[in-house]
Amino acid sequence: MPTAIAVTSADLVLPPTDSHTPTAALLHAPDTQPLDAALADMQVLVEQNGYVIALYPASIPAAHERRLHTVRSVLESDRIALLKLDLPPLGVAVLVRQLRQLSVCDFSAGVVASAARLLSHYIYAGALLNSVTKLDRVPVSLKSHAKSWVPGSQFGVVANPGPQLVRIGHGELTGPEFATRLLVAKGQLQSEWVNATLAPAWQVQGIQETALPADSPRWWGTPRMIEFAAFLPDISVIYQLVSSVRREVCTWCGIELIGDRCGFCSAPLAPAENRTPSTGVLGEGTPMHHGS
Repeated sequence: MPTAIAVTSADLVLPPTDSHTPTAALLHAPDTQPLDAALADMQVLVEQNGYVIALYPASIPAAHERRLHTVRSVLESDRIALLKLDLPPLGVAVLVRQLRQLSVCDFSAGVVASAARLLSHYIYAGALLNSVTKLDRVPVSLKSHAKSWVPGSQFGVVANPGPQLVRIGHGELTGPEFATRLLVAKGQLQSEWVNATLAPAWQVQGIQETALPADSPRWWGTPRMIEFAAFLPDISVIYQLVSSVRREVCTWCGIELIGDRCGFCSAPLAPAENRTPSTGVLGEGTPMHHGS
């Protein structure tokens, strides 16, 4: 029985890459669904799937985030994971699709949930912007602010896995050192830079276009933008990556996890001396990063 993946917005559900990838459930905002209906929907999801992993952007309204926590606490369910993602909207959608792919593999719900932190390090999420004056998600130097007033200036920005900002024609964005595909969502900006310059520089293995998520203009501070995300497209590679990380059992809720934090109760992994039996460290060369 696959673990259910749930999202807070329908535009975070990208088309599946194959016939096996399930869709995601939608967790409505409080202004569009009363609490009793939200509780009933979640109860059905848990009963049908065993576990629910709800992914939501850090940028959603506070009332929507509170609703998610209210539903989980009223149901008193330790089978609902709430994962807050500090990624741009297109990056969130990519990660959601990867977890949808993992949900039908032979991983436990706890491993799928904690894999979100691991996989986010392999998503290069950014945008081409015509202005950075309202960009508050990425550190922007005063120099960049001043240059954004030059007519015709455009900026390449990467928000994840680490912040980068260049003025187009005055520097390059550092891309992934592994094989990726590029997902592109166009806002109100006409430019071939992403397809003609960025994609070859990053040696992507293909480009796919998709609709721009509704929250992207707000996230990037302008509707005049093109959002992009480079990602691991092959489920066999993703599967291998997740499989290569040592599995632990959460000392707080007892669920299986990878990495240093439980995806369900958010408890950090106990120090090695407090665990029984004693376990080793992550295997050498294991591509797991600490931090969010």
